[in-house]
Amino acid sequence: MYFQILPKPDGRTLTLYSRSPIASGIIAPSPSDEPVTANPHLRWHPLRGEWVAYASHRQGRTFMPPPEYNPLAPTIDPKFPTELPQGEYDIAVFDNRFPSLTLAAHDPPASIVPTLPAQGICEVVVFTQDPQSYLSLLPLDHLELLLEVWADRTQVIGRHAEIQYVLPFENKGVEVGVTLHHPHGQIYAYPFVPPVPARMQQCQQEYYRKHQRGLLQDLIQKEVEDNQRILYQDETAIAFVPSCARYPYEVWLAPIDPVATLSDVSPQQRQGLAKALKTITLKYDGLWNRPFPYLMAWFQAPTQGSHPEWHLHAEFYPPYRTQNRLKYLAGTELAAGMFANDALPEEKAKELQAVIVTL
Repeated sequence: MYFQILPKPDGRTLTLYSRSPIASGIIAPSPSDEPVTANPHLRWHPLRGEWVAYASHRQGRTFMPPPEYNPLAPTIDPKFPTELPQGEYDIAVFDNRFPSLTLAAHDPPASIVPTLPAQGICEVVVFTQDPQSYLSLLPLDHLELLLEVWADRTQVIGRHAEIQYVLPFENKGVEVGVTLHHPHGQIYAYPFVPPVPARMQQCQQEYYRKHQRGLLQDLIQKEVEDNQRILYQDETAIAFVPSCARYPYEVWLAPIDPVATLSDVSPQQRQGLAKALKTITLKYDGLWNRPFPYLMAWFQAPTQGSHPEWHLHAEFYPPYRTQNRLKYLAGTELAAGMFANDALPEEKAKELQAVIVTL
């Protein structure tokens, strides 16, 4: 992996990654030369026992611009400001201009509930310079590079003492809230372990204390033995519709042998995960012969301390079609936190298994 770190005119940082050497002399552009002065803050939710971030400056961010305006597409047209430079590289990572979390946050406003500066990091990860592409269309070595980039960002971001958790994710499709046309994801780094991975950590710690083995490690073994919902498997990686899926087309992707973070993935595991990632995204797109919307999130161990109980994995949460419409979360999911699935995981696994893909 080759990389190059460049400063942007507005004070943010751009890091370019590539499978081949990157030429020198590349200049990092920005839509504006004005420094980013975002100052988000956190407020404590006493009934839920969790922090809520407030970033009112995000009201002015880009939202689904016309096709001729892509702020991430390399261009020299002054009418269309850009985030990406001209040049040969594969993946770009830069600080979000409209962050919900920033290490520069300070002096939160007083409230009737406790408040804190929303100190963290929000980065944008542009998967490819091709605005018409998707993860499913990228070659395997490009996907391996992306996994390596996520690992590198986890290490770089995790060095900050303020950061407790790093979450790479992708929102794909306007149905799940994507605000730009190009293929991209984000990385959020938090000053605490957020509620969902915190609950995962608690369950994994309890299981590890009892069995001296990983909870997901044993669940994967049971999925292999059951052999009903597996969508991809090789010596190092697996993808499957979990028996406990909350969404009809939910898929989990993981290395078979447990590792705690993306930074701990071996080259062989990275190859397997790239094949599993391409298989799943191709199956999604082939299911209805269209780019399939989803949220993909990578869950890994917190950045601080040792976590033998953790098992790195990605979870895909797609909306699903029912009676010619896409279904999203309803009252029981959003309000009560109890998911009600309208279809058996085995049924939806068979649909995905029937989609033939070629890597």
